[in-house]
Amino acid sequence: MFWQDPQFGERLITMMAALVLVLQIMMVAQRGLVTNIRAFGLQSFLLAAIAATIAHFNHAPHIYVVAALTLIFKAILLPLVLERLVAKIEIRLEIEPFLNVPVSVIVSGFLTLLGYVVAESFHRPEEAGPASLGHNTLAVAIALFLIGFFMMINRRKALTQVLALLCLENGLFLAAISLTFGMPLIVEAGIFFDVLVATLLLAILIYRIRETFDSMDVSRLSRLKG
Repeated sequence: MFWQDPQFGERLITMMAALVLVLQIMMVAQRGLVTNIRAFGLQSFLLAAIAATIAHFNHAPHIYVVAALTLIFKAILLPLVLERLVAKIEIRLEIEPFLNVPVSVIVSGFLTLLGYVVAESFHRPEEAGPASLGHNTLAVAIALFLIGFFMMINRRKALTQVLALLCLENGLFLAAISLTFGMPLIVEAGIFFDVLVATLLLAILIYRIRETFDSMDVSRLSRLKG
């Protein structure tokens, strides 16, 4: 059956990884905060599906646990929390980033290309097993990391910088499950909940910044220098 064919698994994961990358670039080009939050939620859903697929084809049941946590917390809970935060602060559009949208998309394209170049140096066809599914997804993982880091630098609003941090973590997550079929479960769970707690704390901080300065533009914080 096709569901037992590793080549089918490779094609399925490659397709989902490509959609994850498209969503990441869309977030770079999108100024709407709610749209960005929902794109992150869909991206996390696809990552959970990738993890579940890798778990199936590589008989790694512990990855099912990580996939379920990703689905519940990153694809459902965090987007709901962040959307409620947007409704409270009543700011729905990102102000102009440091680089405009066309230039940002071009930079994202170059970072994607760099991700594929770096990933190619790790590819060892002679060492790949019959169920190895990591070659194509590693390039996407590196691209996610680089584009997430670029978004953190390029965006001015604290909320979009939090989303960029979460996308960066998504890249690390994808690299872990595609290269090693998951780190030890206790390590993955620890990292996962650290990111979750950090995001919730940052959400509270964003709300306080908005209440105090009537803005989420982090560049204005430089005015606090004495």
